[in-house]
Amino acid sequence: MKYQNIKEEEIKNKVEHDCFDLYDCTKIIGDIDFCVAMHQTSSDEQESLLWAEAKKGSSDIYKSIVQLILTIGKARTFDKYLPPNMLGAFDGEKMAFVPYNEMQDIFYINDFNWNVAPSNHNSKEFKLIHEKVKSIIDNQALLFDFLNDDKELKNFIKNNFIVGKFGFTKTKIDKNNFITIYNKWLQTVKPTIAINWDLVKKNNIIDGDFYLADLLSAENESLKDSLYVLLRNDYYQLDRKITDYGLFTSSSVNFIDNQKAHIQFWNKYERPPKEEYWDYIVGRRDLLVPQDVRERKGSFFTPQIWVELSQKYLSDTLGVNWQDEYYIWDCAAGTGNLLIGLTNKFNIFASTLDKQDVDVIHDRIKNGANLVENNVFQFDFLNDDFKKLPKNLQNIINDPEKRKKLVIYINPPYAEATDGIGQGGKKLEVSKETKIYVKYGDVLKKAKNELFAQFFVRIYKEVSGATIANFSTLKVLQSANFVFFRKFFLAKLKKMFVVPAYTFDNVKGKFPIGFMIWNTQQQEVFKQITVDIYNAQKQFIGNKNIVVINEKEYINNWIKQYANNENNIIGFLAYLGNDFQHIGEVRFTSFKPISHLSTIALNLHNIIPASVYFFVRYCIKQTWLNNQDQFLYPNQQWEIDRGFQNDCFTFSLFHNKNIISSKYGTNHWIPFTEYEVNAKEKFESDFMAKFIAGKLKNDDENKLLPKTKKAIRNTPLVFSKEAKEVFSAGLELWKYYHSRTFPAYNGITIAMGAYNANASLYDIREYFQGRNESGKMNHKGKDETYTKLIGDLREKLKLLADKIAPKVYEHGFLLE
Repeated sequence: MKYQNIKEEEIKNKVEHDCFDLYDCTKIIGDIDFCVAMHQTSSDEQESLLWAEAKKGSSDIYKSIVQLILTIGKARTFDKYLPPNMLGAFDGEKMAFVPYNEMQDIFYINDFNWNVAPSNHNSKEFKLIHEKVKSIIDNQALLFDFLNDDKELKNFIKNNFIVGKFGFTKTKIDKNNFITIYNKWLQTVKPTIAINWDLVKKNNIIDGDFYLADLLSAENESLKDSLYVLLRNDYYQLDRKITDYGLFTSSSVNFIDNQKAHIQFWNKYERPPKEEYWDYIVGRRDLLVPQDVRERKGSFFTPQIWVELSQKYLSDTLGVNWQDEYYIWDCAAGTGNLLIGLTNKFNIFASTLDKQDVDVIHDRIKNGANLVENNVFQFDFLNDDFKKLPKNLQNIINDPEKRKKLVIYINPPYAEATDGIGQGGKKLEVSKETKIYVKYGDVLKKAKNELFAQFFVRIYKEVSGATIANFSTLKVLQSANFVFFRKFFLAKLKKMFVVPAYTFDNVKGKFPIGFMIWNTQQQEVFKQITVDIYNAQKQFIGNKNIVVINEKEYINNWIKQYANNENNIIGFLAYLGNDFQHIGEVRFTSFKPISHLSTIALNLHNIIPASVYFFVRYCIKQTWLNNQDQFLYPNQQWEIDRGFQNDCFTFSLFHNKNIISSKYGTNHWIPFTEYEVNAKEKFESDFMAKFIAGKLKNDDENKLLPKTKKAIRNTPLVFSKEAKEVFSAGLELWKYYHSRTFPAYNGITIAMGAYNANASLYDIREYFQGRNESGKMNHKGKDETYTKLIGDLREKLKLLADKIAPKVYEHGFLLE
């Protein structure tokens, strides 16, 4: 609710300020709560635009409008003043409008007692008027929520609050806003449709089909009979078919609220859109598919710029006459946009999981799409037998020579089932439910969890000799989960380009999507390829080498040799994966996480290699292009490069992902002495300061020293100029924290905001930045001095990282 816990008069003032600041709301007309008029510029009578009833809190809009009508009728206000174009009501949550002319006849009812108190909602007169106006409000009122419909409300006022205007101007729908309106429809109309969405989703029916039925309609009657769901005035019709007896049958779906929400929602929008947008909107049904279904079916619309580029690469690879010489089958076609631009329609086949998508393509064919209706069909590629294919396509697949002239041209589903958990934590068992998963799981190994890998394996095994032209992530080339797949899938990767994944609709994340052309007639193990790179504007920006890495060569196999099995632990290195996309999981922490992360306990003897690992994973910025690049087992040069080691150590001490905290035990990571930071108390541990200074000894009282014969360094670490600047910036931050005036500290419990002599970098950041309502640390603090000091530290860290990043390649942690 936007206006909470305030009085009615204050709500009126705020509504005037927030919604009607360009109008005159000072006019007082009888007992009407709120009047909106144009500012008067002549001596003529000032014409009202709105008379409204106001309530505080959340109220019944119907009753408020009835009370307004009784107020007007009792005083016969319309005899003394020109009535407005609109009547309305609002409270702290919402505002409703209804045309005055729709209510006008109410004021002339014979034998009606207007002398009742309008505020008495229990009078028989109030109930009589309520009964008469209810259907008018249901069918004509426009309702806006102040928070959720702020933009729509202001646009409505701008377009309709005009002197002399009659009726409402509704928002027009076009190809740019139909998705925005769909998202609002999901919140308002969908919950009122009497259907079990979970059940119908299993039968490939989506809420977007109901939205299309609404959108492409006039007078609540759908205008395109080719849609799978049709709006039939006050119900939906679907599953239309002819029975074996020649009888027409269908299913109907009603509303649970007598269509009230549906009518009120569509009162705001002009339906249908211009006919020139219809084909585009229907063709973009993929945008109306729920995310979990989208992942399962591959309903990710391939942008036209990449469709065109992929067809150019096919022409360059297969020859300029390839469309006449080859057959083309998109076996994950969706609404068929990947096939736009192809010219030989008699050589093109399109299959898709959903009958609704088939209907969409058939409708597009009627509107000029260059496809043959009989070559577009429903087919579940991961479950159905090839005997279900059209005969002409079966003839191609069953003929070894014709298969050599078949191009499987696809942008397949990318859903993954990893321990049954999909994106956003959703249960995603779909990839484990296909027949291909069962049939070829043993040869695919971990790759079987990827739906697109299942497409690959069926094509490779059952349509051998065909050319595969596919869009997909680069996992097939780089991922450790595809090691066995690459040994099994022997094909020549002829040509490839990569583009940013975020250029695909509804694909989140910064990673590369590749278009690959495979010749399955040439059997070879994939080892390396040089690919072309295009940015989001389709500009060629260079080349990239993609090389297969042996599983033993990954960086995590290197760091595991430094695992510490002793009890003298100062913290843990937590990590996941070997690539850039998992770098956010790398951290130094006080405790061993109970999660999917791998960990290594840290002590005196492995803190340097752990710091090197930490630096290597973070020093180079993650981009869409390097997202799946693998970090490697280094050469031995790093072992003698003390400067590199010490710079890495410095970086890891002061990085944001060092989340060591004194809340979880003694903090051994303070890089300064009590005297340097002017601490108010002695630190519980001086391990790190002594480690840096080379003052740790075998007979030291510090119990963290391992029981080992390894020599303990007795010389201080030597730092580069850039590392020293990082330490100086860190020291200023620590000194500022310890200089603060804190609440009384009882020496036992550290309350939020109390002084903590043993504060780590993470603790200091938490103190100044605080946490939000969900418990997450805020991104920045309000203390200007702190903001400057932490900013300076981060800038010095960046300079340090830039200085030593080239050594990451020199020492073999990454390939150029």
